[in-house]
Amino acid sequence: MPTTLEKLIARHARYRGDHVAVVFGEERLTWEQFERRVNRLANALQARAIGKGDKVASALPNSMELLLIYWATVSIGAVLVPLSPLLKAAGLVNLLNNADVRLVFLTAQLMTELGAQRTALNRIEEKDTIVVGGQDDGFAAFVAGSPESPPAWPEMQQQDLFNIVYSSGTTGLPKGIMHSHLVRANYGSHFAAAFRMTPESVVLHTGSIVFNGAFVTLMPCFFLGATYVLHPHFDVEAMIETVAREKVTHIMMVPSQIIALLQSPNFNAENMRSMEMLLTIGAPLQQQYKEAVNAVIPGRFYELYGLTEGFVTILDRNDFDQQPGSVGCPPPAFEIRIVDDDGNDLGTGEIGEIVGRGPVLSSGYYRQPELTRETFRDGWLFSGDLGYLDKAGFLYLAGRKKELIITGGVNVYPQDIEEVAAANEAVLEAAVFGVDSDKWGETPVAALVLRPESKSSADELKSWINERVEARFQKVSDVYLVEQMPRNVAGKTLKNELKENYLANQK
Repeated sequence: MPTTLEKLIARHARYRGDHVAVVFGEERLTWEQFERRVNRLANALQARAIGKGDKVASALPNSMELLLIYWATVSIGAVLVPLSPLLKAAGLVNLLNNADVRLVFLTAQLMTELGAQRTALNRIEEKDTIVVGGQDDGFAAFVAGSPESPPAWPEMQQQDLFNIVYSSGTTGLPKGIMHSHLVRANYGSHFAAAFRMTPESVVLHTGSIVFNGAFVTLMPCFFLGATYVLHPHFDVEAMIETVAREKVTHIMMVPSQIIALLQSPNFNAENMRSMEMLLTIGAPLQQQYKEAVNAVIPGRFYELYGLTEGFVTILDRNDFDQQPGSVGCPPPAFEIRIVDDDGNDLGTGEIGEIVGRGPVLSSGYYRQPELTRETFRDGWLFSGDLGYLDKAGFLYLAGRKKELIITGGVNVYPQDIEEVAAANEAVLEAAVFGVDSDKWGETPVAALVLRPESKSSADELKSWINERVEARFQKVSDVYLVEQMPRNVAGKTLKNELKENYLANQK
């Protein structure tokens, strides 16, 4: 019996029809109401000759329409391609062509920016670029007259594609990561178990849902038929108010959002009393912030380390105190290894590349067979991340392999210095990168975001950090003060951009 998800919304409409499915702004839809809206869009897509295997893209901010696009696309066996609305026209064209997209839903601004570049689109006709929102909204016209009855169900197999997610690359060779229906179903079941979700859970998401990390809570919520509350964008005070009002049980946040949460005067145990899980994901979160969260809402903090390509470890809320600094261990049915540059397994405490496998492993990169073979070897995902395992088998991160700094022939791991820098009471965020050095080959530089009330200078912070790092080769050569960290849509700090800006300022 194949495990496919094209009838998932119909299942909940039948058996949980009166249960609240989705909340966005003032809209509250039950599963029965949500299914009718999904069916209208699914039938409209089929009327436009979109069917199984066709690629349907979105380049939209969070909205009810975006959720409908996700599930209507999947319900007719088409392949979802979620893209960032922050893309420039050239990058959008690049990704639409790479994914062989047939139809795209996009913002009015992106439609305007496409302009003369429309002729560069390989497969998308003008009638198949649908504007959502604004004065030129074409979504209502697209679904007008479409029936609310179920669409024509396709014949599905569990390895059929559910989506193509682009982790990076608006120039050069984009990396379109493929996930099958089976993989997304495993997201639903495995993460529901790991996070102790039930059909009565209330899941809040306040960041963009176009990046893969959003699916870590979206899929188990929809898999179970729980309630999904979506915000248009991140607003920490609105988030706290929603948690209290909607009795939210589960939320996922990236580190920058958690730092903002900790600064809010309204973040307290009373407002968060319904919470059963606060999950950090997307980038390393310094230990001091983890402890600060746990001090306010003890026993709810989880951390997930993972790759869109399909391997994760999870630090369970009950392991937080016993494994400080760890990002957890592999869930059931997942396996992990730490290997050297030749692929040989390393021992306890030895730093090497993190290699893993499990039931959410991607089938590879769309139209990139060589890159697929390089990353996925004999069923194992080679992450490009560095870390080590302790005696209990818990994982500790050391940074990205390509971000490793080699100074005077010694390996320096940026995360070690970042933990030290972030412990300064003046520092809000820290990111360390390497720059060329005539003497040492490379030398570390610390980019810091300071707290608003801080009066510390770069020289003072440099001295403070260098007095506290464990080894002389970890000393930073400079401190670079920035107002905010550059980030991608997934909330990850863009160290390459930081480095480029730093070097430009040195000229």
